[in-house]
Amino acid sequence: MPESAQPVTPVSFPPAFLWGAATSAYQIEGAVREGGRTPSIWDTFSRTPGKTAGGETGDVAVDHYHRYREDVALMADMGLDAYRFSVSWPRVQPTGRGPAVQVGLDFYRRLVDELLDHGIRPALTLYHWDLPQELEDAGGWPERDTALRFAEYAQIVGEALGDRVEQWITLNEPWCSAFLGYGSGVHAPGRTDAAAALRAAHHLNLAHGLGLQALRSAMPARNTVAVSLNSAVVRPVSQDPADLAAARRIDDLANGVFHGPMLHGAYPATLLEATASITDWSHVRDGDLEHIGSPLDALGLNYYTPALVSAADASGPGQRSDGHGASAFSPWPGADDVAFHQTPGDRTEMGWTVDPTGLHELIMRYTREAPGLPLYVTENGAACDDKVDADGRVHDPERIAYLHGHLTAVRRALADGADVRGYYLWSLMDNFEWSYGYGKRFGAVHVDYATLARTPKSSAHWYGRVARTGELPPVDGS
Repeated sequence: MPESAQPVTPVSFPPAFLWGAATSAYQIEGAVREGGRTPSIWDTFSRTPGKTAGGETGDVAVDHYHRYREDVALMADMGLDAYRFSVSWPRVQPTGRGPAVQVGLDFYRRLVDELLDHGIRPALTLYHWDLPQELEDAGGWPERDTALRFAEYAQIVGEALGDRVEQWITLNEPWCSAFLGYGSGVHAPGRTDAAAALRAAHHLNLAHGLGLQALRSAMPARNTVAVSLNSAVVRPVSQDPADLAAARRIDDLANGVFHGPMLHGAYPATLLEATASITDWSHVRDGDLEHIGSPLDALGLNYYTPALVSAADASGPGQRSDGHGASAFSPWPGADDVAFHQTPGDRTEMGWTVDPTGLHELIMRYTREAPGLPLYVTENGAACDDKVDADGRVHDPERIAYLHGHLTAVRRALADGADVRGYYLWSLMDNFEWSYGYGKRFGAVHVDYATLARTPKSSAHWYGRVARTGELPPVDGS
């Protein structure tokens, strides 16, 4: 297996390199019944017995809706250049149709103004999984109309905030929306239909293309539009042809299904062949691929851990240790003959192996896939077992080591010629971690869920030092 680099001298980043942190609306905002907001699919899903750990919901989350000024001050204290947040679709357009609710837009106007007043650049994600429930009731992402509704929503937000927000992201991790939401059912809306998952993937792609076009029609030309993909680093157990074929199968479903049409104008032929028994892909209409392939200004990459796969043995389908939650249903349509294996090495509290070489590999892959397209690491981070010490501090050396290793990988990619423009730590603060509830802490800032008090962890101070100096010191120099 590849070895992680461990330099003993400081590593410098380009002066213009952007240092940020990221969050999403449902995970932090709370206030789910305020300002005209209606339920999203995650409100419904989290209230369904057995869907989230302890039946926990995002009703309050970390109350960012009311505490955003305090949170922006924390970002400023950390020395962050940028903050990536998402807009709650049902807060802005409660039914997913029709005019905006201005009080919903006003919250984001206030947030953006607060960021700009502190010299922090806003980076806005339009969709981070919180589809208005009324659109799901009408069929959700497997239906073409949802993509059309997304374009209208993009136009609304672009017109409202395009004068102040220059960096835009259409979708966050559409793979999760399609294959965890409609395939394995471990994410909202919790459906388990392989054909619906593949239709959802296409309509998310179409939503991205139409949304990108809508944003460009609504905003100043200086603004940039990207998408954030959780593209997988898929490694075969061996060079045996069967294992190589298994890796190709998963790579098509994790990566090619999105970057194929977005970057190359077509779905991989191997993907279409492997899923032919599930769908005939007749939902792909003339002109769709032209919309989906609208040129991007940048590409966001989210990375946490690599995948290790092989052909399943004759005893049955592959094990489901793919890091995406326990389910009797697979998020990998047409790949029941693939087995997933735990990669060796240290693991985070999510059970994900720590392997910074995967981030370097991912960046270099997309440097080849999309030459000339600027790249951002839009999510990277670790869940750790963080505790408040007797002195009221939170020491998280495991997270500092994780960040050090992965930022070293980014710097190595820069040295190898990759055009990486920035890095967004996931996450700014502890929050609602989807089906895991509040049991997994990814934040650089600790949140006491009883009092909602915020306490910057050691990693926040360490990362702030990196952001202010542009230098990556050794871990033991933290």
